[in-house]
Amino acid sequence: MSDIPASAVASLRARTGVSILECKKALEEASGNEEQAIEILRKRGAAQAVKKATRDQSEGLVFSAATEGKVSFVQIKCETDFVALNKDFQALGKEMAELALQKGVDAVKGSQEKITAATQQLGENISFGDMAVVEGDPLGYYVHTNRKIGVAVALKGGSQEIAKDVAMHAAAMSPAYVSPDEVPEEAVAKEKVIWMEQLAKEGKPAQIMEKIMIGKEKKFREENALMKQAFVKNPEQTIEQFLGGATIVQYVRIAV
Repeated sequence: MSDIPASAVASLRARTGVSILECKKALEEASGNEEQAIEILRKRGAAQAVKKATRDQSEGLVFSAATEGKVSFVQIKCETDFVALNKDFQALGKEMAELALQKGVDAVKGSQEKITAATQQLGENISFGDMAVVEGDPLGYYVHTNRKIGVAVALKGGSQEIAKDVAMHAAAMSPAYVSPDEVPEEAVAKEKVIWMEQLAKEGKPAQIMEKIMIGKEKKFREENALMKQAFVKNPEQTIEQFLGGATIVQYVRIAV
């Protein structure tokens, strides 16, 4: 059977991570039956990743590569720190970060066969996590010493040193958003349910509950917004004040 639909090949590749050519060959041999094709790939040792797919990947590292005014981050996930410290795992991460820097994140996403090979070699479920390429002038970035966190901040105005200080702050304080108005309404709504229950248990009068809720929402938004957080190097000022008129054009934080 040679007329295998592209959709069938794509489906098998998504489940196994094996190359398009190998998927097509297996499907042809299995007369188009996907489950039989998976068994064929397993027997060939090409689809071991399928057996591991349900295992948790709570470890991994964030890899980076940079040139002037540009930085890439690629997170690669695995099951244990033992594999994360393996030289071949780390070589793969560095290769993918460099690829992202040169050709973009789509080129990395198209390198699934590298992940499949690493899974087979190292015996753990391995996969791509978050990835990004950030450009700016000035641009500051920071990768924590354990390579579990990578942050990049591109500014309009300011300096590279200021941008890096903000990136280091964000690594420590993990803000999810740049400004309070970026915090999703859904996230606020979930918190409001909890606040209402707490206030009801405390017996707060209905007439002051609305004011308390407004205050709690403001605090919640600001705690999760980079611009409003107290700067770790000088808690007397916020990040917004530290920037001194410079604005954040792009903010990326990737963490294991």
